[in-house]
Amino acid sequence: MDNKLFGFPFQKKFREINGVNMAYIEEGEGDPIVFLHGNPTSSYIWRNILPHMQKLGRCIAPDLMGMGDSSKLLNSNSHTFAENAKYVNELFEQLGINRNIIFVVHDWGAALAFDWASRHSEAVKGIVYMEAVMRLKTWSELPPPAEQFFKAIRSEKGEGMVLQQNALIEFNLSGSVLRQLSPEEMDQYRRPFKDAGEGRRPMLNWARQLPFEGEPVNIVKIVSDYNNWLAHSPISKLFIEANPGTQSEKEKEFCNTLSNQTHVTVKGHHHLQEDSPDEIGTAISKWIQKLK
Repeated sequence: MDNKLFGFPFQKKFREINGVNMAYIEEGEGDPIVFLHGNPTSSYIWRNILPHMQKLGRCIAPDLMGMGDSSKLLNSNSHTFAENAKYVNELFEQLGINRNIIFVVHDWGAALAFDWASRHSEAVKGIVYMEAVMRLKTWSELPPPAEQFFKAIRSEKGEGMVLQQNALIEFNLSGSVLRQLSPEEMDQYRRPFKDAGEGRRPMLNWARQLPFEGEPVNIVKIVSDYNNWLAHSPISKLFIEANPGTQSEKEKEFCNTLSNQTHVTVKGHHHLQEDSPDEIGTAISKWIQKLK
């Protein structure tokens, strides 16, 4: 595996979990600052944000299973939320991530962090979240093109769209950044999914788990449970809102009801790390230093 990724000054490390490898970045010393990405990205998305925190703690940014440089799980029913949560938990155990944790999270990475934190609140010092899987949605909250896209993903058309056409990279990712990603940057996001077929299954399975109108039932329960925990948790939070972003007004309203929270807004679409990395990094760095 070539660690010399475009614009990526970090060396990947690996831990064996259940006979397969989970990749991660580890930089700095001190209390853990854990970065969890979403779909269809990898730790690569944190490359311009993590350096802002390198002197503030032990920065750890895993690649979720089947993404980045982590191993693919070949069963077509793999890459569920529950399965990913188990791998993340095992990585934390192996790396001794168990106290004074600050999470920096996005998309499904936020869901994984909220779920873990709700069950280990005594180990969590703070949570930074952006464009997270937060409240339960109805289809009508999505713009019509997004509604059509994600309904198609959940249908029998999904395999062709993702496994063959790579739509979550070529259409969804590239369309959810305000600026135009360079060819070199796009190549890094394509790299884990360059071959058509089952190697792209992780992206499809994640997209099909987005909770809409009571489905999937297991994900609805997970999100409902951690939303209830968030609504009552005194843990320090930093909500980074993307403008224009993709969160509905109802989602933003819910986020703004959370206690002990700082709120900043930066320019960006769903993958705002690619639009305003320095603004995000500076905001997080200042917030962390106030927690010390």
